[in-house]
Amino acid sequence: MNLFRSASKWLFAVAFASVFSTHAQQPPDYERQPGVAGNITSVGSDTLANLMALWSQEFKTLYPQVKFQVQASGSSTAPPALTEGTATLGPMSRELKPSEIREFVRTHGYPPLVLRVAMDAIAIFVERRNPLPGLTLQQIDAIFSETRFCGGPKPLTNWSQLGIATDNDPAPIRLFGRNSVSGTYGLFKIMALCDGDFRSTVNEQPGSASVVLSVASSQGAMGYAAYGYKTAGVRALPIGETSDDLVPLTLETVRNETYPFARFLYLVVNKPPSQPLPTLEREFLRFVLSRQGQQQVERDGYFPVRNDMLMRQRRLIE
Repeated sequence: MNLFRSASKWLFAVAFASVFSTHAQQPPDYERQPGVAGNITSVGSDTLANLMALWSQEFKTLYPQVKFQVQASGSSTAPPALTEGTATLGPMSRELKPSEIREFVRTHGYPPLVLRVAMDAIAIFVERRNPLPGLTLQQIDAIFSETRFCGGPKPLTNWSQLGIATDNDPAPIRLFGRNSVSGTYGLFKIMALCDGDFRSTVNEQPGSASVVLSVASSQGAMGYAAYGYKTAGVRALPIGETSDDLVPLTLETVRNETYPFARFLYLVVNKPPSQPLPTLEREFLRFVLSRQGQQQVERDGYFPVRNDMLMRQRRLIE
């Protein structure tokens, strides 16, 4: 297996081992607290846009005096907004880069607090009637990458190369993906392309919803996007090391890390060491990490964090 993919899979396996090794406790119910009011500004991930909307709407039913402003322009916009103090929360669909942490530390003297608030997977979508049974990791790289660092022997550019016959062979594979400020783009580049270069024919979209819509409505299309944006018009392909061990994208395969492109979703916040968070920020994060908050995760099509991990995350903000 390529070293880039091996490293990413090992890091994710370590995270999962720590998350799921202990007996799960039930997440606590969220209890309304007095004196919660003010404004929350969220700048970051498009993948988390719908989930932020669900969390904020539910939170506002508890606290009508709270106002939210959510800007979902990509994970790469979260760190500078937090560093500069223009955002309260930074939703991200990838981990912080070392350079982003260094810049935050240079400004504030300490690193930001990073919380795992949901789980997701990057799906390879095709139109729902497409008969393709699945893809190997080398095939995905050969389809989306110009460099083929994952070992594909040749580019895959049309459906006949994948065994799919059409009326106008050779029919090209129309590719859709995210733009470069997206955490999904950056993570897919590492996990699926072995940190190679995207093919110039990948049509970059501003959000995962746009990718899914494009795949559903375009003949011969394929795209990668956050699984939580799946609609009835598309199908998520099973993927695997070989065509004999294709893994479907399910709750179980995401949680046990057998699906190759599983990931955590994060909320990043500016919390000075040994100092409490402001009341509003603390209560919103406590809500996100409660039973009610994780129910919204499931409602949006993502996967809730294991209960014992929720408890550890809550201790970081108390």
